Amino acid sequence: MPTDLFGFLSRRRFLRLGLAGLGVVLLGGTSGLLLLRGKAPHVEGLRVLDDHEYRTLCSLAAVLLPQGPVFPQGALELDLPRAFDRFLAEEPDYLRQDLRQALVLVELGPVLFDRRAVTFSRLPPDERLAHFQAWSESETLLRRQVALAFRKFMCLVFYDQPTVWPHIGYPGPSFARLSR
Repeated sequence: MPTDLFGFLSRRRFLRLGLAGLGVVLLGGTSGLLLLRGKAPHVEGLRVLDDHEYRTLCSLAAVLLPQGPVFPQGALELDLPRAFDRFLAEEPDYLRQDLRQALVLVELGPVLFDRRAVTFSRLPPDERLAHFQAWSESETLLRRQVALAFRKFMCLVFYDQPTVWPHIGYPGPSFARLSR
């Protein structure tokens, strides 16, 4: 009866096999995330965001400020994601990196936090809204901060649009009214 079942496995061989196995697992996980993420349509004229980040922001904007009876033009019709890209172009590198990482976190949120095999952009709109609302109420501070930051920015840019003002009863900046 053999006393050493793994005698053929030296310490060095064990470490090599372990590292190779870890590499396969990491590569498989990364490949899986890339497959889930899919290919985003190319968008011309972006200064900071890539196509995937722009798609995530479009998905988020569509659920936060949709086109409807109150606002004939929603966030997508006003192209708030492009306004976000222009805003980021003027910000310092560290802030751009933080906001881009937050977009990746939102996109992979269903995978990382809900253990679902779907990304945020690929969720149906009602599930997207429910997922994002759960972030707003999460016990995790980072998720609440990300949700609040995106909600504030989207509202700031949306309500700054002159086409939205009549729908909220805002006549426009007082300086512009005085100079008529």
